[in-house]
Amino acid sequence: MKNKHWSRVEYLHETVKNKNIIIKGQHSYYSDCWDEGFETSVVRYLYGDEVSLQWEPLWEIDKLYVGDYVCIGAQAVILMGGNHTHRMDWFSLYPFMDKIEEAYIGKGDTHIHDGAWIGMRAMIMPGVTVGEGAIVAANSVVSKDVEPYSIVGGTPARHLKYRFEPKVIEQLLSLKIYQWSEKKFDALRPYLCQSSIDKLLIAEAKFIE
Repeated sequence: MKNKHWSRVEYLHETVKNKNIIIKGQHSYYSDCWDEGFETSVVRYLYGDEVSLQWEPLWEIDKLYVGDYVCIGAQAVILMGGNHTHRMDWFSLYPFMDKIEEAYIGKGDTHIHDGAWIGMRAMIMPGVTVGEGAIVAANSVVSKDVEPYSIVGGTPARHLKYRFEPKVIEQLLSLKIYQWSEKKFDALRPYLCQSSIDKLLIAEAKFIE
């Protein structure tokens, strides 16, 4: 194992083995210095690990989708649906094995879209979608979908503000930046590393593949 340091990160496309975790691209990373890494320490209660691979699934397995250029801070937690067998509408919350299929209520897939940033020790609850370019503040508990290019924080996380004006966000989404070819992305990267939408739009319009 490499010597861990906060200046080094784990690139998810190189390490993830669970087929229920779908990683887009080759740039998303996790700051793994202080734990056992993304698949072991961050993603919790997801079928498809060494032990649960031996089980016969009793229900449709939820999946985790991670976009490209996603930054996941140290000791974040992404909860999946494997433990959703505690029925709040039943008198007993206990997951009795003879009632486990009836007890399970799926939350659906979890999506962390391109360019999002999950802060240190944030917790993403099952079935949540974190939009493109969104920021989840450190130590937040996210139980609802997060809009693109917004900032959320707190427990439970609430909307704090948008990163840009609504028109700019609309323009950014319409550009479909994270669907660009590698050549186009690299060429226009200087315009992504600044905050003038006009400069970005002009450069994109002039670009020839």
